[in-house]
Amino acid sequence: MSLKEQIDADLKASMKSGDKTRLNAIRSIRATLLEKEVSIRVGGKAELSLDQEMDVLSSLAKRRRDAMEQFTQGGRPDLAENEQAELKVIEEYLPAPASQEEIEAVVREVITKSGAASMKDMGRVMGESMKALKGKADGTAVQQAVKALLS
Repeated sequence: MSLKEQIDADLKASMKSGDKTRLNAIRSIRATLLEKEVSIRVGGKAELSLDQEMDVLSSLAKRRRDAMEQFTQGGRPDLAENEQAELKVIEEYLPAPASQEEIEAVVREVITKSGAASMKDMGRVMGESMKALKGKADGTAVQQAVKALLS
């Protein structure tokens, strides 16, 4: 079952169950995926690749995390809880996140392969590490690992 089919099935199930938070989150995912499909469409119909779908989901998750942080700082815990609930739904469709040890192992491997020796090589190491950990790790966690291993 493709991601799109899974989302459609989950949309129907959440409509029947009456879970408004889940329904809103799935509608948001579906709308963003459709928007991305339309943006890459050239002549006829366009299908998103798995990487493109994961990019969209990662972007949605990052937006929810940022919104949670902003609402918490702004003294709106009710809105932060809503964002947290929607984030949980989005994370169901993302691959399992990499642990800190897995992130560090990938960064070490990239540093060894590229011959990086100092912080000047951070951009190159970050780029390769993010490609290897696409959808599995947050950029902030990868950046912290790269800084720790290069310094």
